Amino acid sequence: MKNKLLIFSLLLVSFLGFSQENETLTFTLEEAITFALDSSYVSMNARRDIAKALKQKWETTATGLPQIDGSVSYNNNLKQPVTLIPGELGGGEPGTFMPLTFGTKQNANVVATLNQLIFDGSYLVGLKAAKAFLGFSENANEKTRLEVRKGVINAYGSVLLTQELVAIFEKNKTNLEKNLTEIRAIFENGLTEEESVEQLEITLLDIEIQLSNVRRSQSIAKQMFNLALGIDVETQVILTDDLDELTNQNISLSLMEAPLNIEDNVDFKIASNLVEQRFLEMQLQKSKSLPRLSAFINYGTSANNEDFTFFNGDQKWYQSSVLGINLTVPIFSSGLRSAATQRHKIALDQAKTDFEQTRQQIKLDLASAKSNYQFAIDNYENSKKNLALAERIENKNQVKFTEGLADSFDLRQAQIQLYTTQQQYFQAMLNVINEKANLETVLNTPQLRMKYQEIKGEY
Repeated sequence: MKNKLLIFSLLLVSFLGFSQENETLTFTLEEAITFALDSSYVSMNARRDIAKALKQKWETTATGLPQIDGSVSYNNNLKQPVTLIPGELGGGEPGTFMPLTFGTKQNANVVATLNQLIFDGSYLVGLKAAKAFLGFSENANEKTRLEVRKGVINAYGSVLLTQELVAIFEKNKTNLEKNLTEIRAIFENGLTEEESVEQLEITLLDIEIQLSNVRRSQSIAKQMFNLALGIDVETQVILTDDLDELTNQNISLSLMEAPLNIEDNVDFKIASNLVEQRFLEMQLQKSKSLPRLSAFINYGTSANNEDFTFFNGDQKWYQSSVLGINLTVPIFSSGLRSAATQRHKIALDQAKTDFEQTRQQIKLDLASAKSNYQFAIDNYENSKKNLALAERIENKNQVKFTEGLADSFDLRQAQIQLYTTQQQYFQAMLNVINEKANLETVLNTPQLRMKYQEIKGEY
């Protein structure tokens, strides 16, 4: 009975493990974005950066709060030090010395000390810097989330693109095989030249190679999609959105007229954070010229004996306590502090210059993103028309070739033109989706900012 239970348990574990390995996940584009914002590798680490900033903020705050330290010491004087005193003090001859041993062989001390910072300019600046760093971490997380969203859109579209290419190449391959079968029959009946067969064979071989390549690309695209979502690259995924529908959904001419609120742009926020950081670094250096005032109070007890009797109830312990204040005043540093302050001032000026450059770069990025998006839409519409024309041309050449009015070379050229136009059409669809995502990233739509309160409970 026990053996049967053991076998059943092993089979159950194996079945569960097999089921997990073969789990299939299904995503719409929006579901994939939501999943990645929560579970992708970079998203998780970006949230951890905010958590680290929170801990650092408290570290800085805690340095100005009361600090209590305790110490326990025990000394066993295996060889007690000897002190020589003039012999006449003990009744001896003048000029001689008497050896004496002071203290007991063993002693123990217990001390607790409370330290409190009263004033330190660097502490006040540090509090502001910790808060600024937390804001920077939030902005960096927002940028990461925008990049994750854009990456998922690109990866999702790439999978759909390869799916469409596989389908169209398979269709083209089937049509070519049918044409080749027909032309071989015509050749065998002596109604056409062998070159016509060979031209179709060349075209078929090209399609087969491209089909094999795009199938490999499809597998890689799915793995890249899984990586963008933060799941195992071997996990099976099914994408439920259609490339054509997604393209039409992502054509939004009103977005071209959307105004830029530059303060919403995440690169603007980060550049502003860096200016603030450099300013606080300069203030920190200046604060080192201010006095530092702190206080402490301790309480201790000590015991002494020739033997180890410190845990005995009759052991005497002697109390002691000290209250003290420390004031440190910087007086002269041979220009060290002044040079350091000037160095930080130069760094601040550099940050301000970088900030202005970022402001102008954002305006350029917006103009470029709008231009690229408009071109993607125009190119998509043009590719759609080109595809219809290429299909008609190929159909006409098929009819002419069958009727003997066109040679195999003309048919091959029409087919190659059709296959190229098909690929350009699907790529144009993907470009519309990706360029819209790029424009939305510059405009920071949708807003993906997370406040530290949203993740505070996770860590």
